[in-house]
Amino acid sequence: MIAGFADLLERLAFTPRRNLKLAHLSGYFKATPDPDRGYALAALTGDLALRRVTPSLLRGLVTARVDAELFALSYDFVGDLAETIALIWPAPAQIDSPALSELVRELQDSPKTQLPARIIARLDSLPPSQRYAYLKLATGGLRVGVSARLARQAVADYGALDLAEVEELWHGLSPPYESLFHWAEEGPKPVSAARAPFRPVMLSSPTDLDDLRLRDPAEFMAEWKWDGIRVQAVSDHGERRLYSRSGDDISGAFPDLLAALDFDGVIDGELLIRRGERVAAFSDLQTRLGRKTVSAKMLASHPAALRAYDLLFREGRDLRALPLTARRNMLESTVAELDPARIDLSPLLPLTDWDQLAAMRAAPPDPVIEGVMIKHRASPYLAGRIKGHWFKWKREPMLVDAVLMYAQRGHGKRSGYYSDFTFGVWDAGQLVPVGKAYFGFTDAEMKELDRFVRNNTTERFGPVRAVKPEKVVEVAFEGLNRSTRHKSGLAMRFPRIARIRNDKPAQEADELATLQALLTSGT
Repeated sequence: MIAGFADLLERLAFTPRRNLKLAHLSGYFKATPDPDRGYALAALTGDLALRRVTPSLLRGLVTARVDAELFALSYDFVGDLAETIALIWPAPAQIDSPALSELVRELQDSPKTQLPARIIARLDSLPPSQRYAYLKLATGGLRVGVSARLARQAVADYGALDLAEVEELWHGLSPPYESLFHWAEEGPKPVSAARAPFRPVMLSSPTDLDDLRLRDPAEFMAEWKWDGIRVQAVSDHGERRLYSRSGDDISGAFPDLLAALDFDGVIDGELLIRRGERVAAFSDLQTRLGRKTVSAKMLASHPAALRAYDLLFREGRDLRALPLTARRNMLESTVAELDPARIDLSPLLPLTDWDQLAAMRAAPPDPVIEGVMIKHRASPYLAGRIKGHWFKWKREPMLVDAVLMYAQRGHGKRSGYYSDFTFGVWDAGQLVPVGKAYFGFTDAEMKELDRFVRNNTTERFGPVRAVKPEKVVEVAFEGLNRSTRHKSGLAMRFPRIARIRNDKPAQEADELATLQALLTSGT
């Protein structure tokens, strides 16, 4: 029923802790029958194909029922269109509580000319919390702090399944996922007909020179860490796909790179914009991210390229259990057969001692280089962040991926925007503030952040808004000091928002321990 879905959204929106979100999701899956739970899962993962209801349509409907000026003032105060309409819409004369599946089918199948009348009928029969859930479902903007991967993790937890197996099957499944839930409840494993599935990626741990000196450099290989986004390029019997590190299919935005995947297998690498030998700044790559189609002009001006790091599969053979050195040898021969303008090999750096690597890190040959990656030669390819195998050593300035927590309006020409931001990192599953920044971003990025704040406010404290812990930003700063004034015990020197990390889920933002280690090392 829509009532259960509405209750789930409310619980998720006001639950910052990841484990509690997982518990709410698992509880919902247990209490909700098919097909409603499957449609809820699809809504959370972004895989529910509905006729998207536009904001302009909703504004037209509500202003036909409510004074336009009152609605405008209310919307400015609330900051979320669905929430404003849910609260301001006239009270229902009679309450109905339809099944979620009924609403989904109605939104999918209603002719465009009949859709407004059906939306009005639903809003007239639902209480405010269910109106809100219905509108979020209709517009596709749930924004409850649940990534697609976290939702899949909840299914795995519910059925005591292996997340890697769930993710490999995922692209062969479709809503309402009845075979998936049957499997989770001790039924047979679904047979996936999907080609080119996503495999969970291996992640690295932060390191520093003191930590590295405890290790034997002969056991490791090193390469540059480029300022792009981590991707998985898959070519499976002619089916080609490109996935982000979290498993989102971004193939539509990069047809030029897909065309170059002239092999059978899976390559792990860095997605870049490359013009000849020169790698462009991350902002150039951002212009193509999130697009469903790309113009011929942009394909020419912003050519996509893949810098290959690792090889997971080759001609049907799973290579992930092999040591990195073996996978690297096969990667070299694979890349040698591909278009060098689109796909090249991440070169290895000479590594005889850590001080030599530190010198290279301090003076990289390209400003787009973020630092160095250090990988154990014997390392298999293991999903997740496995200690002792892969390390990342970023160059100065210090960088941290943090989550926006609070925002306040700016001053002067920025008085109409939320442009002063407080951000935090994770500590034992909770966010703790570590700094504030009000510069470093472009005007376009400021407007993007302002929209996020208005659409994701959870509480108000005078002029300050608390926001849902969903938006990750990369923060650059010059140093750290101990501070008794901050809950984290740390204060950043000259922090600035270097970029918005829309490619990174909030749960993968940095830990407080990472900053504490930087403070201890004096880096």
